[in-house]
Amino acid sequence: MKVTPWEVSGQIDYDKLIKEFGVEKIDDKLLSRIKKHTGDLHVFLRRKLFFAHRDMNWLLDEYERGNKFYLYTGRGPSEGMHLGHLIPFMFTKWLQDKFDVPLYIQLTDDEKFLVKDKLTLKDTHRMAYENALDVVAVGFKPGKTFIFSDLDYSKTLYNNALLVAKKLNLSTAKAVFGITNEDNVGKIFFASMQSVPAFLPSIEAGRNIPCLIPHGIDQDPYFRVTRDILPKLGFYKPASIQSQFLPPLTGVEGKMSASQHESAIYLTDDEKIVANKIRKYAFSGGQPTIQEHREKGGNPDIDVSFIWLKMIFEESDEKLKKIHDDYKSGKMLTSELKEILIEKINKFLIEHRKNREKVKLDKFLLKD
Repeated sequence: MKVTPWEVSGQIDYDKLIKEFGVEKIDDKLLSRIKKHTGDLHVFLRRKLFFAHRDMNWLLDEYERGNKFYLYTGRGPSEGMHLGHLIPFMFTKWLQDKFDVPLYIQLTDDEKFLVKDKLTLKDTHRMAYENALDVVAVGFKPGKTFIFSDLDYSKTLYNNALLVAKKLNLSTAKAVFGITNEDNVGKIFFASMQSVPAFLPSIEAGRNIPCLIPHGIDQDPYFRVTRDILPKLGFYKPASIQSQFLPPLTGVEGKMSASQHESAIYLTDDEKIVANKIRKYAFSGGQPTIQEHREKGGNPDIDVSFIWLKMIFEESDEKLKKIHDDYKSGKMLTSELKEILIEKINKFLIEHRKNREKVKLDKFLLKD
């Protein structure tokens, strides 16, 4: 297992990550407390897709005292977004709607340039704004949602990143990020840039405002550094809530990758491409033959089509249980399970692309 901000591979042991990263598992008591304010629980919470946190109880303490928080999340640009990329944004939208709070979204076009040898700044800047259209299409509220490219908001970010950089030493960067002598110095400084949205609204308001960061567990090292440094500058530590990875089509190890086309469903994939990918590549928990499957049943726990339905695409617990039981008993075939997923993904993507065409990005952008 390897989990870093730049690489995820192997069989992911989330219990082990909880111990290694020092996050807390989301328990039933915290879920009940969240539900008290939201009225219901997002399917991502019910199904443990978001599984860990830092300081959520403190955040809710502040909220209940009238000190409302804001949300901060980000996007590392890529040439095309896939379904896995939308998970933190879908959950963040729910949080914004339920708690009625502002949201800041950082487009890290600078980081992508620093870590990808073949990409130019022009490439990463263009990708940032293309990706932003897909992010806004999730349904965020204009006037409460503020999106910025690091390159286009660099004056504001850099001036405040210096405050963090002065407190971040090389030994910490090496220990937390695995920085070596072969890495460029920009990768070290970027940690300071990613910290800024966790306290920038507090600077602008002239008072400390709690911050909640929903993100994939692989990004946690950045925010561990942020949490260490911000109290030294007089700001709150940001709270955070971490998600698991959407597994690739081809198996349950690692996470879906934008660079491996057969492992991912892209937001631009049409109905035929989606159907072909799932039928051809989706890892099956079924038996080698129909006869064996009818006799022995399938294993939904390793079947990617079922895992995707469980994580994202089937909100009804009753319907999911029936699919699970029918597949495990052999009543439902792998081909039938795949067709259920194909239909749900295509319906989702058609609606997403319609929303994307309506996006007016200027209503959301912050620039210097």
